[in-house]
Amino acid sequence: TGPTGATGAGLTGIEAFDPVISPTYQVGQVVTFNGSTYVVNTAPPTGTPDTSPDYTLLAAAGSTGSTGDTGPTGATGATGDTGPTGPTGVTGDTGPTGATGATGDTGPTGATGVTGATGPTGTGGFTDTALYAANSSGPTIVTVAGGTNIPLPNFQNITGFTANGTNTVFTVLQTGKYYITYQVNTTTALLINTRLLLNGATTISGSVQSPVISTSFINNTVIVNLTAGNTISLQFFGAVVTAILVGGGGAAGATLTIIRLS
Repeated sequence: TGPTGATGAGLTGIEAFDPVISPTYQVGQVVTFNGSTYVVNTAPPTGTPDTSPDYTLLAAAGSTGSTGDTGPTGATGATGDTGPTGPTGVTGDTGPTGATGATGDTGPTGATGVTGATGPTGTGGFTDTALYAANSSGPTIVTVAGGTNIPLPNFQNITGFTANGTNTVFTVLQTGKYYITYQVNTTTALLINTRLLLNGATTISGSVQSPVISTSFINNTVIVNLTAGNTISLQFFGAVVTAILVGGGGAAGATLTIIRLS
């Protein structure tokens, strides 16, 4: 029995079902869908032809036939010829090596540092030439600019030296290299210089202390070569001041130590 025809309309040419334009289909429009053929019976139709009552089946899709045998594989074609290798390009020229830069000037050699003071003689025997003298009485000394000797009458331990009657000049009895150190301690800060005087006239090099501000403590150390008969004095100089040395209770306001090293 054939399919039911669309009511009151003839069939319109066949076209594949398109859901985008299906709302424009008119009654009698023939469409194909999944191999079957349908005709629109209600316009505009909704849904898809295989489920919507707005479509009437005209011809159902036939069953799929069996798959035919696979044909034999064709012969492999011949490999194409390899093309010739192109010629090697010419090697580029090597550029010339640049000239070596000039060597920089060698800097000047730095100045040689000052030679440090020679240390005391090492082991190998004790010296028997040494002097220690101090002033612990706390005297008042009025200085003169040209130089004022500091008396050192206290705690004397003297071997190889002699002291004058005022204990301000000490004579060396043996030629040699000597280590000399001194200190001066006043009750108030003063702007005054100190030094060691050789033979009552010559300042021993390196022995001068010249404070830039007032101070109550001055000390210094030197190593010098002395000849038998030389004299050593400890002095204030360079200003007129009234200096009161520290004293009392065993404290020393000034000391002088001399030791023969060799």
